Amino acid sequence: MSDWSRYDESDAKVRPGKGSRPRSKRRPLHEDAIPGVVIGVDRGRFSTVLNDGTRVTAVKARELGRRGLVVGDRVSLVGDVSGGDGTLARIVRRDPRTTELRRTADDTDPAERVVVANAQQLGIVTALADPEPNPRMIDRCLVAALDAGMEAILILTKGDLGTGDDLRAAYEPLGVTVMVTTMSTAADGARVIDGIGPLRDLLTDRESVLVGYSGVGKSTLVNALVPDAARAVGHVNDVTGRGRHTSTSAVALDLPEGGRIIDTPGVRTFGLAHVDPDHFIDAFPDVAEAAAENCPRGCAHESAEAGCELDAWAHTDAQRARVISIRRLLATRAEADATR
Repeated sequence: MSDWSRYDESDAKVRPGKGSRPRSKRRPLHEDAIPGVVIGVDRGRFSTVLNDGTRVTAVKARELGRRGLVVGDRVSLVGDVSGGDGTLARIVRRDPRTTELRRTADDTDPAERVVVANAQQLGIVTALADPEPNPRMIDRCLVAALDAGMEAILILTKGDLGTGDDLRAAYEPLGVTVMVTTMSTAADGARVIDGIGPLRDLLTDRESVLVGYSGVGKSTLVNALVPDAARAVGHVNDVTGRGRHTSTSAVALDLPEGGRIIDTPGVRTFGLAHVDPDHFIDAFPDVAEAAAENCPRGCAHESAEAGCELDAWAHTDAQRARVISIRRLLATRAEADATR
């Protein structure tokens, strides 16, 4: 019979597991990383441009973790940054964002999505006809621009189909720059956009993002501003008045005179579930001032019957339209909050 008392734990041969070696938490600093900007995103591949103009395709490195990357992000890259065919660099850092244009699928969806980063201006592209302008959509974009800390430009296309005087009267008093462009035919038969010069001046040397419904002429504008952009141009359905999505993903394009514009896919909705309801009224300075001076403390701006004084203040059609728009936004948010 064996004498087991002669053995102890030191006699046992234990094979260490694969995870027995502690992993170092130190990560490389990548001090030699090259700065660049994300100009396109496609299924996990990021098109970037370096400061010297080199175009580099990259993937997100493990160091970034779950942080997402969108068009406009300023990043740092390592690896093969030559930009040659078949090369692939790694994005190892994302700089802090100065602005984030965000939207949700609708006002009841809590999941917000960052559309673009670091843009200074939001160009709200709206056709004067075919499809008809939608002031409610314009108001939503203005609220999103205010929430993002961006300036807003209202770009009215198809000026040959309408004057845009009503929209100009409604939004210029709010400090929104309004531009009108018109499509015409030159002597040689080429299509020309009149009014593109002043718009180009507003966009030069700035980072701007264009947002609008499908079919409003956004891609046509981009092609006029960046002649080699070759953005697909669609048409508007005669029955529904809606255009097809001619841009399928956001892409940043360099303007010949300096600066960059970001063309985004056409949208049908612009949810504001992520925005503080107080910003709904702050987006309209004249209404916000009237509310501060006339409405009782804690006013929810529901209606005149509930004590709101905005109806008595609104004397013009544009003022009344803004009050109605704000109340619609507030009511939609209240309904969404009640269902959560």
